[in-house]
Amino acid sequence: MFGECHAHIFMDGLNYRTAVAEHKNSVNIERVREHLRAYQVFAIPFVRDGGDRFGVSEKAKELAGEYGIDYRTPVFAIHRMGHYGHIVGVGAESLGDYREKVEEVRRRHGDFIKIMVSGIIEYDCFGRLSEEALEPEWIKEMIHIAHAEGFAVMVHANGREAVLPAVLAGADSIEHGNYIDGDCMDAMADTGCIWVPTIVTTANLFGCGRYEDEILKKIYDMECENLSRAYEKGVQLALGSDAGAYMVPHGKGVCQEREVFERVLGTTEQKRKALGEHLRAGETKIRQMFRQ
Repeated sequence: MFGECHAHIFMDGLNYRTAVAEHKNSVNIERVREHLRAYQVFAIPFVRDGGDRFGVSEKAKELAGEYGIDYRTPVFAIHRMGHYGHIVGVGAESLGDYREKVEEVRRRHGDFIKIMVSGIIEYDCFGRLSEEALEPEWIKEMIHIAHAEGFAVMVHANGREAVLPAVLAGADSIEHGNYIDGDCMDAMADTGCIWVPTIVTTANLFGCGRYEDEILKKIYDMECENLSRAYEKGVQLALGSDAGAYMVPHGKGVCQEREVFERVLGTTEQKRKALGEHLRAGETKIRQMFRQ
């Protein structure tokens, strides 16, 4: 079975505010165990968390061995103060402050650094993100500082203006990567940067009533087209569902993500086999790189 290369165990897939309330004062250990059991039920042996500011993923890492799971976490994601990212981590006022946050990750035995360099998709309008990308120099320095401290870097990035500078600066993985172009794909292929597109975060929204299905379809079709183009260009892909996000369950989410990949890329038995080998290589690379 494949692992889950992008999850947030502090979220519940239903209501972000409720999930935060459960962990705000102290980690709800039973809820963590419930989510770990979900991964165990689906025989998922590996989880790479995207971080949180409540210590939930730290506790999950402590407990995961009881469930036969190899669990990796950045402890918290780091964003530039005033920009998107508070939802899963802490802000840095300056690059000096960012460096201190990287040191805190080390002290707390985090396995890698996760940075946030763009906004997120706005599902009520095709082509729009919640905010623009950080300046290329900020992106470059955030990655450089983390690498200098011996950490691999997981980068939340959407749009060419965020993804291309991150890849050229040495990002080890790009998470989400919506609204990218051929230059971004070529850069990922050339540098070996892993792309974790988390398409099921869109696919699972159809029919939920929160967004218009017509707009969702345009976004989903764009994501599938980019997935196909990237695969053809030799971009290293890996499975991650953003489990815990709205309508994306723990455990089952990454299975749904694999189904999306197979619908797009694995339309015959031979293609499914080749895709499986490709995805296994991506996960193996993540396991090797994103560790303390």
